[in-house]
Amino acid sequence: MGYRPQLRACAVSFAVAAVTATTPAPAGAAFGDHVLRTGDRGREVRVLQRWLTLTGFSTNADGHFGRRTRLAVRRYERANGQKVNGWVSREQAKGLRVRAYAARAAKATTPAAAAALPAPAALITPTPNAVIGPDGLTAMVPALAPPQVRDAILAANRIVGKPYRWGGGHARVEDDAYDCSGAVSYALMGAGLLRGPLDSTGLKRFGEAGPGPWITVYANAAHTYAVIAGLRLDTSGTGGTGPRWHAGMRSGKGFVVRHPTGL
Repeated sequence: MGYRPQLRACAVSFAVAAVTATTPAPAGAAFGDHVLRTGDRGREVRVLQRWLTLTGFSTNADGHFGRRTRLAVRRYERANGQKVNGWVSREQAKGLRVRAYAARAAKATTPAAAAALPAPAALITPTPNAVIGPDGLTAMVPALAPPQVRDAILAANRIVGKPYRWGGGHARVEDDAYDCSGAVSYALMGAGLLRGPLDSTGLKRFGEAGPGPWITVYANAAHTYAVIAGLRLDTSGTGGTGPRWHAGMRSGKGFVVRHPTGL
């Protein structure tokens, strides 16, 4: 009869393991916010899987950190001289983001893709803040900017110059026109800081209160804009022509001021 407690203990252990193996990422988390390991599920895992595949370490983008994804992570770690443990730390996530963008740029062989990914010489500036480039439209990334800041600027560069349309960038992320919150959401999503587009009211609750050293979002019920590395991304003051970079600032009076954690 002594086997019954052991069976019950095994059953409890199995149940706990099953729950652990399907633990979703914390609500509101973005890629790189926390460690990813076997058993995790969700959007952050899909981002990991797509970027692993893009950098040459193929795995299924199914949102489940299973055996195949763990093996891909281990191959990535080994190839990049990292400790081989099969899980992804925050620092590894930053490095993977850089390598994924570089790989995507290298594969930009069509004129449209090449235009969307400026050459590094035209992209980087030694100044402490971002500056508007020689084309008068896209922004140049400060050399010392964190990867997420760089990615936010690069994402915004892909949509500056597009026309304004109320609701643009919300029904679909890749759109032919953007409104104010759609443009700010696009930049934040490009940096992995947001899961999906938010309207101005939603952006009033984004991140943490107050201005950030790199990215600050200004939102009220009627309008949203962002200051990223010293440049203002805004649809206001553009003559109705949609999102643009502005070197000049505007009053933040009447806006809720928020920033992403750590930025």
